[in-house]
Amino acid sequence: MNSFKKLILFFILILFPNLAFSDNHSSNAEIVEKAKEITKTLETKVVEEEEDVPLNDPFAGNEGTNSSMNLETGEERDPLSLYNFKLSGLISGTDASYISLTDASGDVMTITLGQYLGKVKLIDLRLSEAIFQKEDKSYIIIDFNNQVREANEY
Repeated sequence: MNSFKKLILFFILILFPNLAFSDNHSSNAEIVEKAKEITKTLETKVVEEEEDVPLNDPFAGNEGTNSSMNLETGEERDPLSLYNFKLSGLISGTDASYISLTDASGDVMTITLGQYLGKVKLIDLRLSEAIFQKEDKSYIIIDFNNQVREANEY
């Protein structure tokens, strides 16, 4: 193994002699001056290229637009309010039907038909929305576009 390493080193020195024996004609003072010049030009370019920050967060998604569309009432402040969740999944079968709701922290909650979420009860599913019934017999409908609307009929 040792002779193999020596053989490889020998071929490298023969094929690339400039790699092994390079001359450095610059003094340390010249190198330091060049480094200072480069850092100064980089600092000025960074200062010149600063961009303005947008007023709204482009990565917020629907949170920014949805919060301004819905006026906040006492119901939206409730942690188990439907306004604090996004509809992330819907499974409908002959025996049972389920929906998955995701909150702002990313936790997923699975609810079946007839189960309560706070003060509202899941009563029906459609292809792209879930229908909840409130205590006053009105309905709240949530869809995959994160739109929550209230209705008297569904």
